[in-house]
Amino acid sequence: MTTLLLVRHGETDWNRDERFQGQANPPLNQTGRAQAVALSVALAATPLGAVYTSPLERAFVTAEIIAAPHGLEPVTVAELREMYDGSWEGLTRAEVEARFPDQYARWLEHRRGPDDGESYEELGRRVVSALLEIGGAHTNGRVLVVTHAGPIRAALAHVDSISYEEARERGPSIDNASVVELAVENGNLRRID
Repeated sequence: MTTLLLVRHGETDWNRDERFQGQANPPLNQTGRAQAVALSVALAATPLGAVYTSPLERAFVTAEIIAAPHGLEPVTVAELREMYDGSWEGLTRAEVEARFPDQYARWLEHRRGPDDGESYEELGRRVVSALLEIGGAHTNGRVLVVTHAGPIRAALAHVDSISYEEARERGPSIDNASVVELAVENGNLRRID
């Protein structure tokens, strides 16, 4: 069994300002760097076999900070990047509501967001496939995977056999620098109790 420690990147100014980041590339802010350092300290005694990360800067830098005490170099995996938010990327919630009121209302009801963005199903397929591949490459031990809220939620929806929409509605919230543990066993993802 392989344990995947799924970590959401540290905070960016866009998180703080409630901007849709998607696949845009804002860096960690001072708080985000401090969150990554705190998580690095918390995980320093946890043996890690490898560190994988989204290629987006906020995730990659978080991964570098956490990996450093372990002497590991993060491996980027494109499929771990955040959901593509199309025309919403870079806009605040208020700006999206003003420019795309019907789409925003739909998103508030836990359904699909931007018409020109990635679907929840597309996100789920690429993320779950990547996590299973990572787990299959490591037959035992713990592997750190630094990614984003959307991919973590997609993995949880898969594990719980619910839709992404239901996962958004039920929660939990996936905070910056939070950790979710999943197992990869016999080619399947499951929660660790």
